[in-house]
Amino acid sequence: MSQLFEPLAIGGLTLANRITIAPMCQYSAHAGNAGDWHMIHLGSLALSGAGMLIVEATAVSAEGRITPHDLGLYSDDNEAALGRVIHAMRAYSPIAIAIQLGHAGRKASSQAPWDGGQQIAPDAPGGWHTVAPSAVPHGAEEVAPVALDRAGMDKVRDDFVAAARRAARLGLDGIEIHAAHGYLLHQFLSPLANHREDEYGGSLENRMRFPIEVFDAVREAFPAQRPVWMRISATDWVPGGWDIEGTVALSKALKARGCAAIHVTTGGVSPQQAIKLGPGYQVPYAQRVKAEVGLPTIAVGLITEPEQAEAIIVNQEADAVSLARAMLYDPRWPWHAAARLGASVQAPKQYWRSQPRELKDLFAGAAFGQR
Repeated sequence: MSQLFEPLAIGGLTLANRITIAPMCQYSAHAGNAGDWHMIHLGSLALSGAGMLIVEATAVSAEGRITPHDLGLYSDDNEAALGRVIHAMRAYSPIAIAIQLGHAGRKASSQAPWDGGQQIAPDAPGGWHTVAPSAVPHGAEEVAPVALDRAGMDKVRDDFVAAARRAARLGLDGIEIHAAHGYLLHQFLSPLANHREDEYGGSLENRMRFPIEVFDAVREAFPAQRPVWMRISATDWVPGGWDIEGTVALSKALKARGCAAIHVTTGGVSPQQAIKLGPGYQVPYAQRVKAEVGLPTIAVGLITEPEQAEAIIVNQEADAVSLARAMLYDPRWPWHAAARLGASVQAPKQYWRSQPRELKDLFAGAAFGQR
């Protein structure tokens, strides 16, 4: 029996299997509103047979968007537009649907990747002045962000809370708080971005303080029976930056506050990062968090083959795997993994006839005759 296709409990949410679709920005929203692209894209992924789909990084405020085209959950229009997509997914798929809530901080006001991904200056069309823990730009050539004062931090926290309440009204199964990839909460964690001299800078305890405050506020705002967890970059890949020791310490602090899982990734806070790429290159960080913290841990990063994913679970390197580019390339990856590993997967009845005759048990519940 494939362990990759065994159920997994994340707090009060039970996933049908241990395959998660990672949140992937699409840069295709209009004023934060999900549109037809999201209906097609997320609808396709919802039929994949994965245990959980995490909706892309969704901004908690307009100024928290990475690009002017990012998905948002900060207005009634945003909520209604995303609700249309979620309703369609629910109608045809049993997949668990979570959402990643985030704020881009100093990496906001940027072009879409296919337009170069560079910062849009505050005085340029479509641009705005960014905020961060300190007035330190992401790149030396960029306009420095405004350092958040107490009122600004309170607004960010309250924006997360308002978005969490919208997510609850939409019936989403869980919330992932984005504290990775160089965005605002990661900026507070990393000494490379956080040069504050108050109680939110300096020591590890101080740098963790604001991300924990945001977690506590979101956890209180979201229904208790639905899980809230955090995505963390385990290392900045830069000497003197955020590291695995800090990640373990933060994960332990979050566990004590009711965090349901840790989604372990790396990098993103500095252009100086020197990432050592290779198959499963981030999995050892997930393994350490799993071993030392004891929370359900999700691994991500160049996990592309079913046997590779199975080995990660069997060897207790992580409790679940998260796929991004591999899922875009093959939106039926879980089907094909189940076929190779001798497991079964949920599929919509409209697709049952695609089941190969030699794999009659591939689609759970499938039974039909020929006419």
